[in-house]
Amino acid sequence: MGQLSFIPLGGLGEIGKNMALLDYDGQAVMIDAGLMFPDENHPGVDYIIPDFNFIAERPGWLKGVLLTHGHEDHIGAVPYLLQKLNVPIYGTKLTIGFVKAKLEEFKFDTPPTFIEVDPKQPFDLGPFHIEFIRVTHSIVDGCGIALTTPAGVVIHTGDFKIDPTPIDGVPIDLNRFADYGTKGVLMLMSDSTNVEREGYTLSEKVVGEEFDRIFPKAKKRIIVACFASNIHRVQQAIEAAKKVGRKVCIMGRSMVRNTQVARDLGFMHIPTNLLIQPDQLKGMDPKEVVIVTTGSQGEPMSSVSRMAMGDHKNISIQPDDMVLLSARTIPGNERAISNIINLLYRRGAEVLYEAVSEIHVSGHACREEQKIMLALVKPKYFIPVHGEYRHLILHARLAESMGISPENTIILENGEKFVIDGDEGRIEKEFSGGTILVDGKHMSDVGEVVLRDRLHLSQDGVVVALVTVDTAKGKIVGGPDLVTRGFSESLSDELMNEAKDILRRTLEEEIHDKITDWSTVKETMRKSLQKFFSHKSNRRPMIMPVIMEI
Repeated sequence: MGQLSFIPLGGLGEIGKNMALLDYDGQAVMIDAGLMFPDENHPGVDYIIPDFNFIAERPGWLKGVLLTHGHEDHIGAVPYLLQKLNVPIYGTKLTIGFVKAKLEEFKFDTPPTFIEVDPKQPFDLGPFHIEFIRVTHSIVDGCGIALTTPAGVVIHTGDFKIDPTPIDGVPIDLNRFADYGTKGVLMLMSDSTNVEREGYTLSEKVVGEEFDRIFPKAKKRIIVACFASNIHRVQQAIEAAKKVGRKVCIMGRSMVRNTQVARDLGFMHIPTNLLIQPDQLKGMDPKEVVIVTTGSQGEPMSSVSRMAMGDHKNISIQPDDMVLLSARTIPGNERAISNIINLLYRRGAEVLYEAVSEIHVSGHACREEQKIMLALVKPKYFIPVHGEYRHLILHARLAESMGISPENTIILENGEKFVIDGDEGRIEKEFSGGTILVDGKHMSDVGEVVLRDRLHLSQDGVVVALVTVDTAKGKIVGGPDLVTRGFSESLSDELMNEAKDILRRTLEEEIHDKITDWSTVKETMRKSLQKFFSHKSNRRPMIMPVIMEI
């Protein structure tokens, strides 16, 4: 019997960028390849993905990528992974559809390989016998994955909840999880996101019922903002609009793209005469319109954010417009969402969100559902995944309350690996568990130094010090001049002239006709101005010395 290892690259100790490897005797599969959106500590960064570069250094190791569902935090890194590795991508119909739509913006030397899987139709990949198992979540076509190896069965739940009344009528396949549990499961990795919530997660149908209650009361336009991948939520908003005789306008690039993919694949049904285009809105009575769009997380360039700021080209928020933010707040986005809500209220809109209305239900299992999964699967080893560190700890304790030995509840961090070798399991350090910062379509070389500089600039601004030097004579013939950006508008001319005088005296001591090391002179300029501004203004702007030689 060989060695089995589980290696999380992302998604542990955080919400987002889910990615993990399962290795058996030197052959591996990847489970999910997601991204995470940046916060205020990552200025200029579009996305954050796990660092998977070490996989590219092991040719032939990775046999394929198994995608549990089509949310960005599970598929968003696929285009960047395929730029490094040409490996087959496995997933259900809608998941593969969403990934293919994303890849239209990218170019590859070799076309990627996609294999559409059917739950309950197992297949082999290297040493793994793989079966996708249907689960319910806040997106259509989600699955958990069972991987049978010579060492034993491993189950990854993916993101799930137990919804007895799903919109599409396809419930979670608890029987299949139970079948594996009866035969014996070596290891279970399970979604931890909602472990702090007691009871059961409400059904998605609750949101549709709330839409049916709210829409008839709206006085003017209805604007529904939700995740573009939440096809059931979009479908329910469209159905509610149809019931009150309103036309529907789909807005936002990702919303339009995902809706079209879902319609093409048969997961959404929208009468063509119900839809209108954004340029038709100006001539319509506000009482006849429902707008479904993106921006539920306060993203700066999203449709809802631009509406709130008053710079959307098609929509200007009017008093009595109703805006529904139909999504949970992702940790880290609280301030952005709060600002959007306040701006919408300032424009006279009525705003409904999770804290004041049942216009959102979670797609993740609460504690009683997590107990059911543990009771059915009955694993020897349990690894909580997909959550911040406290979620992992609480989920591990829940597993212990269900009878799993504390020695067999494993808390991992990104970059560590849990190795099962015979009858023993142990934690080892695999790699640093780092991240890659993405700028647009490309993996950027932005690292800690660049981020630190960007944060420095955003907090204290920049002072550019310009001086012209006659290198032959070793004399200053122009300047020094100081140009400030983002530093302070209140600095007096007297203070700036004082800074120039100090810099001139410093340069006169440093510059002579035999000087060759201008980098040393620049460093002296930098230190001199930093010391001056720190003393006079209690701030430390970034100093950029520029020496022009003649």
